[in-house]
Amino acid sequence: MSFNRWYTSLPLFLSISLLVSCEQSSLAAEEVSPRPVKSVAATAEQEEAGSLPGIVRARIETDLAFRTLGRIVSRKVDVGDLVLKGDVIAEIDPLSLKLAVRSAEADLRDAQAQFENAAMTEKRKRTLARMSAGSVADRDLAEQQLKSAKANVAKATASLAKAREQLGYADLRAEFDGVVTATFAEMGQTVSAGQPVLRLARPEQRDVVVDVPEAQFRSVRLDDRFNIALQLDRTVQTFGVVREIGPQADRNTRTHRLKIAVEQAPEVFRLGAVVTATPMLDRKKREIALPIAAICDRGGADHVWVVNRSTGTVTLRPVQLGTPAADARSVRILSGLREGEEVVIAGVNELADGQKVKIAQELRP
Repeated sequence: MSFNRWYTSLPLFLSISLLVSCEQSSLAAEEVSPRPVKSVAATAEQEEAGSLPGIVRARIETDLAFRTLGRIVSRKVDVGDLVLKGDVIAEIDPLSLKLAVRSAEADLRDAQAQFENAAMTEKRKRTLARMSAGSVADRDLAEQQLKSAKANVAKATASLAKAREQLGYADLRAEFDGVVTATFAEMGQTVSAGQPVLRLARPEQRDVVVDVPEAQFRSVRLDDRFNIALQLDRTVQTFGVVREIGPQADRNTRTHRLKIAVEQAPEVFRLGAVVTATPMLDRKKREIALPIAAICDRGGADHVWVVNRSTGTVTLRPVQLGTPAADARSVRILSGLREGEEVVIAGVNELADGQKVKIAQELRP
């Protein structure tokens, strides 16, 4: 009975053994067969410098305002006008300020009259006390009233000086030689103290203001040199140095503001002129750029597959990447790869270290 059961199961065992043998043969053939991949030779190229639009602006711009409340009765300048230091550029109605000066002058005259009266009283009381015709208490009281009157004169004098200074605030004067770049108030408008009336800029000190995208912001450093060209005429050029980098990105455009100091520039670089700023890169600086498809992640680190032509195998190698390019299709290799080495750019996720491959080289455009 046992022999018959074994005899009956024999074909089944033979079939299973045959299937296992075929599968092992297929796996062996697959392991021996090279995997086709695409590769490209790593070539170091000069980094391309991206140009950015910018605007010429004054380095120093000041909003000028009246220091007291009043109604504007005159504005003597407009946008684009040149002014000199001390020039009157706007006026407010001085009537109330003049009345305040007159009131202060009257208070001072009253205080001076009281002081003269107190001085005569003190002199008389002192004489009577010396002749024993008056009491010492009356003399002391007269001396105290004289001191009080003297203090009142000093107070009235200070009040008059303050009122006259306030009257001077009726004239808005230029703090320095400059050009008017904006106006914020018109004649007849009532302005409060500190409310801007116009903006004055120093034309001799100029900056180029550029908004830099976040992807390019990380490569910009202070004192970097930029070539500045006038957009209307690219042959008119100068250079500038980065003096300020905005630490916070604009919440709407996600760009950082860059200020490039332009010390020596032709007169055509006027305030408000549109220019193009291009980084002046070191010509010796060459970096390897690879398609982003060549990068694979292993253990949280970036790697590439390097092809060994002599053995026809690939080796996994860690690399350090630079800032991604603006088109997000290529990356710069900072370290880990030498120029001329062959790198796999297609099929990187299906390879194993030391695996044989069949190369189909990708030609660079």
